[in-house]
Amino acid sequence: MSLWTFCKLAAALCVIAVMSFTGLLAYHVAVSPLPGIFAQIIPVPAHLRDSPALTQASKKTGAAQAPDIDPGEKTFQKAHELLALGKLPEAREKLTTVVQVFPSSASAPTARRIAGEMNLDELLSPSHMDGKQIHVVKRGDSYLSIAAQYKTTIDCIMCLNSMMELHRIQPRDELVVMPLDYRLLIEPRRNALSLWDSGRFIREYPILAIGISFARPHPKTTILNKSGEHDGHRVLPQAKEYRSSEKVIQLAKPSIQIRGWDGIGIQPAGAILLSIQDIEEITLLTRTGNEVEFR
Repeated sequence: MSLWTFCKLAAALCVIAVMSFTGLLAYHVAVSPLPGIFAQIIPVPAHLRDSPALTQASKKTGAAQAPDIDPGEKTFQKAHELLALGKLPEAREKLTTVVQVFPSSASAPTARRIAGEMNLDELLSPSHMDGKQIHVVKRGDSYLSIAAQYKTTIDCIMCLNSMMELHRIQPRDELVVMPLDYRLLIEPRRNALSLWDSGRFIREYPILAIGISFARPHPKTTILNKSGEHDGHRVLPQAKEYRSSEKVIQLAKPSIQIRGWDGIGIQPAGAILLSIQDIEEITLLTRTGNEVEFR
């Protein structure tokens, strides 16, 4: 093909394109409004904006541009359906997926709350033995020695065995015990404290107030000790008064306390404050030496 022939063909195509565009523009103005570039060049008059052609085109454009529902929301809806059907293990698995895989989803806060309640019910149920053991009491055993042997606490032993107070144990008595190898995750920016079993989410608690500055990130630390305050005195977990005391968790480094607050009295300084009920749960499920991470 010669250069002259190519130029003539190109010119012909340009003429056809211009004529087609002009014809469509005339149709847009005189007959029926068109969407897209035509509406941008010549705005559609108000009385023609509801024309069938434009409305249908707008619907198609809107459908194409509408964002899909986020994966976390889809997973949460599936969990909701499973809960309605009474399929609790499957529902909890979906809720945990929302918490751990889609933490920024709009459904994540609700998923954390529901999954946490389900996890706690299971952990504290003596009829659910996953992660628990039966200890047969031997001569010379004490509550302290049993707690140390299984890396648990006297509080946890009492709760799992439905004990209101410590009673004398005899050889061949059986006690349900549960190792407390959990990790605390503290997120000051989110005002949240959560409990984890390695990489598995257990439960989240809202932080009411933080009486210490977190200008610099803190390294991982551990629980240095747990105690209670009763009538102005410090009491240890093995003391009878500990059950009704105000619980205090002391971290190693930095030297920070986690304690309860009713939201009414004087706010304790230098502490991370939780509700009274939440600090009771946290002290029940943690022990000295548990890892604490700030994020």
